[in-house]
Amino acid sequence: MLVCCLLAGMSLLAPASSEAAAKRPSYVPGEVVVRYAPEAGRRARAAAQRGTGTGAPRVFAPRTRVLKIRDGESVAATVAELRRRPGVLSATPNHIARASGFVPNDPGEGAGWQNVQWNFNAGAGVNAPDAWERLNAVGRPGGLGVKVAVLDTGVAYATRRGFKRSPDLAGNRFLRGYDFVDNDAYPDDHNGHGTHVASTIAETTGNGYGLTGLAYGARLMPVRVLDRFGAGDSVAISAGIRYAARRGVKVINLSFEFCDGTDPQCPAVTASDVPDVVDAVRYARGKGALVVAAAGNTSNRRAVAYPARVSRVLSVGATTEYSCLASYSSGGAGLDLVAPGGGPDASLPGDPNCQSGRAGRDIFQITFNEGSVRSFGLPDDYEGTSMAAPHVSATAALIVASGVIGANPTPSALEARLKSTARDLGPAGRDDRYGAGLIDAARAVTP
Repeated sequence: MLVCCLLAGMSLLAPASSEAAAKRPSYVPGEVVVRYAPEAGRRARAAAQRGTGTGAPRVFAPRTRVLKIRDGESVAATVAELRRRPGVLSATPNHIARASGFVPNDPGEGAGWQNVQWNFNAGAGVNAPDAWERLNAVGRPGGLGVKVAVLDTGVAYATRRGFKRSPDLAGNRFLRGYDFVDNDAYPDDHNGHGTHVASTIAETTGNGYGLTGLAYGARLMPVRVLDRFGAGDSVAISAGIRYAARRGVKVINLSFEFCDGTDPQCPAVTASDVPDVVDAVRYARGKGALVVAAAGNTSNRRAVAYPARVSRVLSVGATTEYSCLASYSSGGAGLDLVAPGGGPDASLPGDPNCQSGRAGRDIFQITFNEGSVRSFGLPDDYEGTSMAAPHVSATAALIVASGVIGANPTPSALEARLKSTARDLGPAGRDDRYGAGLIDAARAVTP
């Protein structure tokens, strides 16, 4: 009844220490920059250097020198001494600038998260570093505190009864959830798909381990509505939506789909077949929650699948690392946005970004190694609109935290902001392949 997950392979994770990053100086050790007044001649400059224990002057601008500290004094003390010398206009540390955007120290497979998470970089990704920098500037790093519900196969949120918490999901980030498959209070992940989705949203960032989450400061509510095989019924789904909405979440992520009729063995599900889900979405919107859903993975260019097709659900298609529509991604008039989902390019003649069948990388996050709920790594073959949707959910959380459209924006305002700041792909303007365009987290949170 549901198509939602892809799981295969395994890859080893190479943790790295964050000690070097923590000790990065803000200025060059042992150096000061001094500017002299026009009347300060050679003797005055030499006297200033002798009197402050500095030397080896390097000229790089008129009347400006970089001086080495030779007497063992600190940079601060030497700056203070120079400022008291006659003929000195200014003295400062040799401050270090860094590339714009917050760049975490998560190592990925050893060479840094940027080499694995193309989906978070600028270009074909969602431009996460500049979005993170903006959230740091307003004091809400990573969307701090915004509540996001993940309705899925569960999440590896705790170590208990044979399950383990993901080593890259902080335990204090979780809200109380529920399991609507087994009807208990323990929404443990039995599959890995839900943990992967949750990690794209809020995996711990800047901890020197694993990968990064787009809204790493958000609070996650795990709600299990899919079983160990990735299937779930509409009753569990609608109950899960209502559960999350009643508890004040701001965003609800649905990375699954009902049949859309492209497979003869799986008749199309329409709104009249899942009225409970339609009603639950209406209820969630009334409670102020934006519902985000995967558009579908059947290459159906005419229509997105339910629940993404439900009115007032934000539907998300998938793109590749080449900014092309992914070969499997559904579309049509009901498509709202696209986000990175990985995999091969679709065949789209006339689209300069696309080469039919060209293989692109998948979406990587820390989740189960195949066949175990206690072993974690970076498995490959996670691609799909399931992987695209959490990029949009996370960006919505960042918008809320940024305050760019107010402290408590409505779902309609969030949806409008996400669309208006997306990067146009394909034909100019909104189209049935890319909707309003590729999500851009940095533009979305920047006034």
